[in-house]
Amino acid sequence: QVRLVESGGGLVQAGGSLRLSCAASRLTFDKMAWFRQAPGKEQEFVASIGRIGSDTYYADSVRGRFTISRNSAKNMMYLQMNSLRPEDTAVYFCAGGQGAVWKVGADTYGLWGQGTQVTVSS
Repeated sequence: QVRLVESGGGLVQAGGSLRLSCAASRLTFDKMAWFRQAPGKEQEFVASIGRIGSDTYYADSVRGRFTISRNSAKNMMYLQMNSLRPEDTAVYFCAGGQGAVWKVGADTYGLWGQGTQVTVSS
């Protein structure tokens, strides 16, 4: 059974950086993505990446600050987060799914990790 496990979350000051990692037992997905959910808010798409890593898609709120990448040889996916803001505070989830990277609905992702907390202080 394929599992996804996130790591790399933590507490950082505004303007700082964090790198999230997602380890998969194997990468069999057309696409992978990061979503986040802040307290009291709905889950939000952050970024997605295609099977070979050349196709990426970002939410407007993170474009230019976050970079998604994957290393298929290591069954890993990453989210480099720079210029972090307090509004980036959330639990971040990695997910694997099928279809085009620009289809950002959570229903296109069938496997989810348990999440890692990111807290950005002002």
